[in-house]
Amino acid sequence: MSGGPVGVALIGAGNISTQYLDNLTTFPDLKVVAITDLFPEAAKARAEEYGIGLHGAPELALGHPDVEIIINLTIPAVHAEVAAQAVRAGKHVWSEKPIALDRDSGRALLEQADAAGLRIGCAPDTFLGAGLQSALRAINRGDIGTPLSAQTVMQYAGPDYWHPNPAFLFQQGAGPLFDMGPYYLTALVQAFGSARRVAAMGSKAWETRTVRSGPKQGEEFPVEVPTHVSAQIQFEAGATSHSVFSFQSAHAKAGYVEITGTEGTLLVPDPNNFDGELSVIRPGEDDWTTIPVEGPTQGRGMGVLEMARAIRAGVPHRATGALAYHVLDTMIAIQESVETASFVEIASSAPQPEPLPSGWDPMQATLGGGA
Repeated sequence: MSGGPVGVALIGAGNISTQYLDNLTTFPDLKVVAITDLFPEAAKARAEEYGIGLHGAPELALGHPDVEIIINLTIPAVHAEVAAQAVRAGKHVWSEKPIALDRDSGRALLEQADAAGLRIGCAPDTFLGAGLQSALRAINRGDIGTPLSAQTVMQYAGPDYWHPNPAFLFQQGAGPLFDMGPYYLTALVQAFGSARRVAAMGSKAWETRTVRSGPKQGEEFPVEVPTHVSAQIQFEAGATSHSVFSFQSAHAKAGYVEITGTEGTLLVPDPNNFDGELSVIRPGEDDWTTIPVEGPTQGRGMGVLEMARAIRAGVPHRATGALAYHVLDTMIAIQESVETASFVEIASSAPQPEPLPSGWDPMQATLGGGA
């Protein structure tokens, strides 16, 4: 299609779909054509909730002529498989994180899409929000000189304390690294460029955990992955970072990102959010100075919109499949370093796009049509 809103359809009507639909149904440049799920009754309930006329099995989305982008909200284990089905159907794809659970399927998906002339976009799109975009603009302005290093911390006792069914968050492909790592690593790659090598250590405090809330309270489940990971990363220009990802700390400390340069240090907003406060401190100063944060804060779905507009304009989008693959590659390298107690080199690279213009507006109709 050459004009008017870009048609999108969801595959996956689970809990996260509401966060997407709250925004997708309000962006004038997008039109939600259908909601689908392996369980059609779930798709029907979600479609009725948001006033979407079409719902059913995934084949409805894959075969609909008005759908240009498939929004893949399935479980992580089938992200790559469902995305590949969408590409074979001639659709662009936006996927929830991670893009895949292993390097081979991630690479194969990107190669398949490239050969078909189609695009892959992938969460997290939090870095497109006002908080992190303002931080990137500050770095580009030279507010802290040349970026040298970063510290990030995401730690708390663990999702077994609040999630009604937390076992999957302690299985292969999850844990604090794969569950929360994409937010922090995406922010770091945007600030420093591609990661080049990692060194990491990990631990697992308990072999089993207990569900502490909800109908399954008291049930035990196995812990398959490290629940504390401490990672050192070196980036292509020589900058380094130290990151903690932990589900075994009584002291909750999430969303901490500090980037230090030759002329100062930035305290960066939580990379799991689209907004937040940004501040800077320089040598000889006693207090942090607040930097104004500018840009959109609508939330999940902004990456779909940015990709849709880029497709129509024939320009690169920002939350690319290559970026998502590089973050996956980096997480797997961290996992390998934990297992081998050695440095692990990273071969992949990711684009480092210019920040969004501060006036980029999701609520503006830019494609010759609107709701």
